[in-house]
This record gives sequence, structure tokens and C-alpha cells, in this order.
Amino acid sequence: MRRDFLKLCGLAGLGLAFPWIDQREAQAAPTDEPYAGPFYVVLNASGGWDTTYLMDPKGIGGINRLYEEGDILTQGAHKYAPTAKHMQGGLSNEDFYKEFGDQLLVLNGLDYSVNNHSPGARYMATGKLDSMAYPTFAALVAACQGPNCPISYLTFGNYSATGNLVAMSRVPYLPSLQKLANADAIEGNERSPYHDSFALDRIEQALQEQHASAATQPRLPRLERAENMLYAAQVNSKALQRVTPHIPKSIPKERLSQQAEIALASFKAGVCVSANLTIGQFDSHANNDPDQMKLIPEFLAGIAYLIRRAEELQIRDQLVVIVQSEMGRTPTYNKGNGKDHWSIGSIMFLGRGIKGNRVIGATDEKQFQVPIDPQSLACDTEKGLRVRPEHIHHALREFAGIADHAFSKKFPLGVAEKDRLHGLWG
Repeated sequence: MRRDFLKLCGLAGLGLAFPWIDQREAQAAPTDEPYAGPFYVVLNASGGWDTTYLMDPKGIGGINRLYEEGDILTQGAHKYAPTAKHMQGGLSNEDFYKEFGDQLLVLNGLDYSVNNHSPGARYMATGKLDSMAYPTFAALVAACQGPNCPISYLTFGNYSATGNLVAMSRVPYLPSLQKLANADAIEGNERSPYHDSFALDRIEQALQEQHASAATQPRLPRLERAENMLYAAQVNSKALQRVTPHIPKSIPKERLSQQAEIALASFKAGVCVSANLTIGQFDSHANNDPDQMKLIPEFLAGIAYLIRRAEELQIRDQLVVIVQSEMGRTPTYNKGNGKDHWSIGSIMFLGRGIKGNRVIGATDEKQFQVPIDPQSLACDTEKGLRVRPEHIHHALREFAGIADHAFSKKFPLGVAEKDRLHGLWG
């Protein structure tokens, strides 16, 4: 039975939360104590979004062809492009900002420094451009705050490196989650268990006694690791059963909503800390306007679904949402009516501990970055800081309370004190 569970984990790309335990740590882990939050979600518009059709509107200089400067809309502190008349399904900017604008923090004029997909995605995910060893923020915060959770770090694609700090878990479909949550049942059907409950209790008791006894005995490393994996499989299997009541009976059609359901069910069950959600195809080198008007509303609809569903599950007040892309689109169109790669863009945040209805930073009329004063966060063309991903990631580490954690110190970002963004979260 344990062998079947481990095999299923491997097929799903699921790593156990505690596969490596040295003798000093063996008594303390693993645990089936539910993780209560906060929960971190990073949403990726993979391929490079056109920010002028979302949070950084430009109605001048031919930067876009769907609206003019006088058409730009406002909601509180936010300015945004009108999309209701142009979108192809999904959620319009008008409806998105009306519902979430007072919770939303936007930073415009983010300097990606590169305009290639792979390094850009890595830089945005980790805050480090010149190393492939660094973990994503989602992986880092999971390792620091919930290393013993069975599926502490969920990822659905895009750049997902862990820095060897935590297991990377991939659960691509809701039926896969059902099978993992009920690994002691045939095909995940809780009505068809492999063993009766009394037998499972005996198995668990025997494993606990064996684990406690073995922890006091000297063992070969390979044997110790195998025994710890067996014990972790038992504890994690039991913890994952808590997911079952939160798996929806009907599967949403939208790809981002499906990812959201898997992440939220895992959050609600207390078996997950962070999730990396993504949809692609934003790389609109040809026919920029139709492509972006299809994808941006789909992306916003997915964000709205995530937040509304978290409200239904009563975990919205524990949710932290980061919305990003690895690049922007050029302020000019190419011969194919598309836009190419642009190294200036934006990022959005909302959720627990984040003061909304705020916009920080800007781009000028040609879509170049305007530097900001890191102390006041006001635009300062002469002496300001060019905000880059490492500045955002340092602020995220401080926000999550992990800046001084040993794992964070293992992967320094090199942001000088004078360049740290003060008061970013309000």
C-alpha cells in the first residue's frame, strides 16, 4: 500500500514533504498538523503581457490601436485601459477594477533588464538574473513556513525551481488530486478502501512505533532515508485525506480556474503553503490586439475566480496574490500587427496585509521606466531607483517574514539598504 502511494506520487510529479531527515530531526518530523496560512499564489501571464491594455494605459503616440487618451478609465487611484468592447470572453478591466480596485496594489515601470523569455521568467520568479540555483519566491516561502506540508509548494508550470529546499509538487488535474487525497482507496474512491479503518490504524501505530524505535538506533544512511520516506508516506497520506471535502464536484472549464481549485482545496486542507499558477500564449508577435484581448480578460477572470472561491472556502483573508509576467510588449507595432519583447512592465499585488487602491511608479509617454525614490516611493527622474525584480523579491521576503531565515540567507539578493523599498505594502 505504501509502495502504491509512493508510485502514485512519482507519476503525478508529487514530492513528499519530508523525504530527507537526519537522525537529529527524526523525532520532530513529519507532522500532520494543518497549515493555517497565509497562503501565497503567484499568477504568471507567460509570454509577456501588454500592460498598456491593462494597468498602464497609453492613449498617445500610436502605442495602441483600440483606444485614445480620452478613453482611459479610472477607479480610485487606478488608471486602466477600456476593454469591455474589445474582449473575447473573460472579465473586462472595467469589471475587474470595480470589484478589486480598492484591494489592488500596482507597481508600474518595473525594469526586467532583459527581453528574452527564459532569463526573464527566471528573474521574475526568483529575483536573481544570473543564477539558475535560486528558488522561486513560492518555493522559498513554502520551505520556510511549511516544510512539513505534504504538498507545500504546488506549481503548474512556468519557472519553478526549488533551490533544493522543498519538494516541487505537480498535480495537473482535479481527478489526480482526488487520487492523492485518497491513496488508500481504489482509484481514489473513498467508498472502496484497500483496508478497513481498523487495519489502517494498526498500520499507522506499527509505523509510529517502528519510527520511534529506529530513531534511537544507529543506521546506514540509505536505510534511514528509506524508513523516513515510509513514515512520511503514512503521515502525509493521512493528512492529504483532509483535501477530499474541498474538491468540487464539477470541474470548471477554464484552465486557470482548474489550477485555482487544486490550490485552494490544498490550502483549505492545510497541506499547502504556496502555488505557482500560469497560463501562456501572451507572446503576441503577430496580431497583438486580438491576442491580448483574448488572454488578458481570461487571465483576469481566473484571478477573480481564485479570490471569489477563496471567499467561499473562508480563506480569502489568508490569501496573498502576486500577478506578474516576464516582460512587456513594445510601444510600437511590427509589420505583422504584433508587438515584440519589451523590458519594462508592471506587477500587481492584493491580499492579506497589502494596502490597496494604490499605484506606485510609472512609465513615461514612450513607455520607458520612471525611477522612484525608494524611501517615499514617489517618482524621481533625477535621483530615483530603477526598480528591478530583486527589489520586489527583497520586499516580498520581508513581507512574508522570511528575510532573516537561513534559507533566504543562503540565496542573498544583494539589495543595499538604501535601495530597499520602504512602505511598499502600506
